Amino acid sequence: MQLQTGNFYWPTTFSEHPSYPPLNEDITCDVVIIGGGSSGAQCAHYLSETGLDVVIVDKRKVGEGSTLTNTALIQYLGDKMLFELVNSFGEKTAIAHTKLCEAAINDIENAAHSLDIPSDFIRRDSLYFASYKEDIEKLEKEYFYLNKHGFQATLLEEREIKEKYGFSKYKALYTFNDGEINPFRFNHALIADAVKKGVRMYEHTRINGKKLTKDAAICSTENGYSITAKKVIFAAGYENLEFKKEKNGLLLSSYAVVTNQLTDFSHWHKRTLIWETARPYIYMRTTKDNRIIIGGLDDDTTNPEDRDSKIIYRKNKLIKECQRLFPELDIYPEYYLGAFYGGTHDGLPIIGEYEEYPNCYFLMAYGDNGLVYSMALAKILKEVIVAGSHPAMSIYSNSRRKTS
Repeated sequence: MQLQTGNFYWPTTFSEHPSYPPLNEDITCDVVIIGGGSSGAQCAHYLSETGLDVVIVDKRKVGEGSTLTNTALIQYLGDKMLFELVNSFGEKTAIAHTKLCEAAINDIENAAHSLDIPSDFIRRDSLYFASYKEDIEKLEKEYFYLNKHGFQATLLEEREIKEKYGFSKYKALYTFNDGEINPFRFNHALIADAVKKGVRMYEHTRINGKKLTKDAAICSTENGYSITAKKVIFAAGYENLEFKKEKNGLLLSSYAVVTNQLTDFSHWHKRTLIWETARPYIYMRTTKDNRIIIGGLDDDTTNPEDRDSKIIYRKNKLIKECQRLFPELDIYPEYYLGAFYGGTHDGLPIIGEYEEYPNCYFLMAYGDNGLVYSMALAKILKEVIVAGSHPAMSIYSNSRRKTS
């Protein structure tokens, strides 16, 4: 799958990163993780604490799949709004999911601050503004459930938004204690720490065959070696869909730019994460070295050539959207890209278990909060593998059902 095309920013922030050898022998282990990107790294992070013999393989180098294009806004709310999840799954399930995402942000922060490789995690608040007057009601519904269940949030009126940001919007939901991170450095930090604890990592190792039984899985590599494991975690990001089609999964295209470095963010209140109620929406964040990441303008293109043909137009439009909010900023794109982006039809990520894949789990952290979802799902999977179950598995199971 041609995941992305463009001029990528994150690798420039960590050029001398660790590297790992390809697999060159037959091996056995307790768990093999297929994918060394964010999802695989977060699974390895948790499983490295269990005493299990864990192996990770990736057909590329660590973090060179969709992690390269992850804009890494760390939020507990998603593009499927909380009140919509309540309508689809019931209040109990929707709130449990949101609480798990909130806890995952804490786990990301704790991990980021404890690892040897710094990943520039910082807490940021979020501004979620009404793109249209009719969206005010959506934000009020969202705030109702957030306030009811103890999440830190408030509603800002038009005057307050103008005072804090300089631009005018009808109303906005302001949530506290979200965050931002360098996903490429975080990916490498998690893998390096897991390897230090005994996890084996193999780059340039493509899985091209498998034999699955009730007792074990034998994964064959392109170079003619085998990995025999008791459990398999497919953590290959959007390329999981090449291993197993999932009717609830969908593939879209998204676009992003990273601007030049700036010196003055005085009009940008607390350098909050910014997004909007429009669909498709625009979102923005800043970086440690004082750039702006602007992303969005998603469409349903699944052809890489079609996606890539739109990159220049989308790049210019994203810059213009930022300038509409902050006309005083002298910005231009230094990095820009088009990439495939995975979501689900019902708005929740997936832990897939399928009858034809015994002893296998598919971690599909699809949605705009992929890093957060991966952290939450990886933690759940650790308990499932070690203890046999976790109460939240029913929330994310591929066999879940809507309530309406």
